Amino acid sequence: MLRGSTIRYPRRVALLACPFCREMFEEGEAKACSVCGMELTKFEKLPPSLDALHDEGGVPTAPELEPLPWTYLGRGKGPLVVLAAVGIVLFFLPWVQLTMPYIATHSGFDLASNRLGWLWASFVGWSVLIPTVMSRRSIAQLRGARVAAAALAAAPAVAIAVLLAFPPHGRHGVPVRFTFASPFWAMLAVSLTAVMVAVRLGGRVDDIKVSRGTSRGRDVH
Repeated sequence: MLRGSTIRYPRRVALLACPFCREMFEEGEAKACSVCGMELTKFEKLPPSLDALHDEGGVPTAPELEPLPWTYLGRGKGPLVVLAAVGIVLFFLPWVQLTMPYIATHSGFDLASNRLGWLWASFVGWSVLIPTVMSRRSIAQLRGARVAAAALAAAPAVAIAVLLAFPPHGRHGVPVRFTFASPFWAMLAVSLTAVMVAVRLGGRVDDIKVSRGTSRGRDVH
C-alpha cells in the first residue's frame, strides 16, 4: 500500500438513450441515435421498455387498449361520423311533397316541429352518435360502443318505419295526398347502412397493426 496515495473512483458518466431502440450513449458522445436517427434523451427520464416490463412482471399495454390519435378515423369510426353528418343534412331536406289540399313540401324538421314530435328521434340519434364515436380513443372503446352506436344509428330508421306505418292523414274529413321525397328514402338507406357499420365498429382484435414509429415514419412490427 503506497503512502500518501488516494483512492479515486471513476467519475460518474451521464447516459443518454434513444427513446425508440434504447441504444445508450455517454453524454457528449452524440446528440442523435446512430441507429434510428432520433434525438437522444436522458436515460433516467425514459419510461420502462416492454422488455423491462416483462422482466419485472409487469404487463405492457395491450394493442387494443393503446390510445389512438384524435384524428384517427379507421375501423369504422370515420365512415360512421360521415353517415351521421349526412343524416343530419337529410333531416332538413324535403321529406313529404303534399299535393292536396294544397301544394307544399315539408322536411323532417317541419314534420317534427309541427305535428310529429317523435321524428326528433332521427335528429337526436345522429347528433348524439357523432360525439359518442369521436370520444372513443382505443380499439377496445370503439368495440365497446357498438351497441350504443347501432341503437343511435337505428333511431332514424325506426322513426321512418313508424311514419310509413302511420302516415299523415287529413283532419275533419279533408283528404290528403302526398308522396315521400327522395331525401326521405335516403335517410332510411343511410340509417340502415350506419347500423351495419356500427355493429362492426372497432374491427377485429385479432387483426391489429400497431405502429411503434421510427424516425423515418415507418411502421415497425
